[in-house]
Amino acid sequence: MTNKYIYFIANWKMFGGLNSLNSLHKVAKFFKNFEKNKYIKIIYCPPSTLIRPMSKKLKNTRIEVGAQNCHENQTSGAFTGSINAKMLKNVGAKYVIIGHSENREAGENNKLINLKIRSALKSGLKVIFCVGETLKEKRKKITKQVLNKQIKSGLDKIKNKNNILIAYEPVWSIGSGLIPKSNELFNIINFIKKKFKNYNVLYGGSVNSKNINELKFIDNIDGFLIGGSSQDPKKFIDIIKKTYN
Repeated sequence: MTNKYIYFIANWKMFGGLNSLNSLHKVAKFFKNFEKNKYIKIIYCPPSTLIRPMSKKLKNTRIEVGAQNCHENQTSGAFTGSINAKMLKNVGAKYVIIGHSENREAGENNKLINLKIRSALKSGLKVIFCVGETLKEKRKKITKQVLNKQIKSGLDKIKNKNNILIAYEPVWSIGSGLIPKSNELFNIINFIKKKFKNYNVLYGGSVNSKNINELKFIDNIDGFLIGGSSQDPKKFIDIIKKTYN
């Protein structure tokens, strides 16, 4: 991956307060001085409460900010506790994660995810579209069928493909410390790219500074969606450095 343009997306999930922003200067300084930074895109997706202050903090850097989800309605309405894509864009978000397994588990289905993607794109946000199989589905050997249905349904009637990244995150891997075998992951990414052409495909699920030494050699991966390790600037920087070393 030495000369390949690659995404490093930090999903902070429900972690972080205003004091967390103090660590951003370490990543910004590293990114500015890293000689291979022309091949890198760094995107932070903090809780919605931090999007505005984080956008201001990173204003004079090439690091961008995204959100972790959005409501499917573009217009305002009586949806207590919800935030739509227009609101996210208004406070500085440029990306939004949609379809994450934690939200699917909470009740989001493929139809709702499709509506959210459409709304996000219409509002001018780029989409990080998450897909992945459960352990049960993996054991049944239906991973490709599951991914095909998720992606096909999620992208139904969507023409603006240039602003969508697909993130393959096997549900059984997230937070478990386990990752797919290299040949298995290569084949799954290859399947997605052949079936759904012209998309960048990322990998997410327990990415850390140790297994990145294995993941970086899977040359059809276009980047990483990183959870826990992205909250620690030292670990996050280490992942980026090791990818290019």
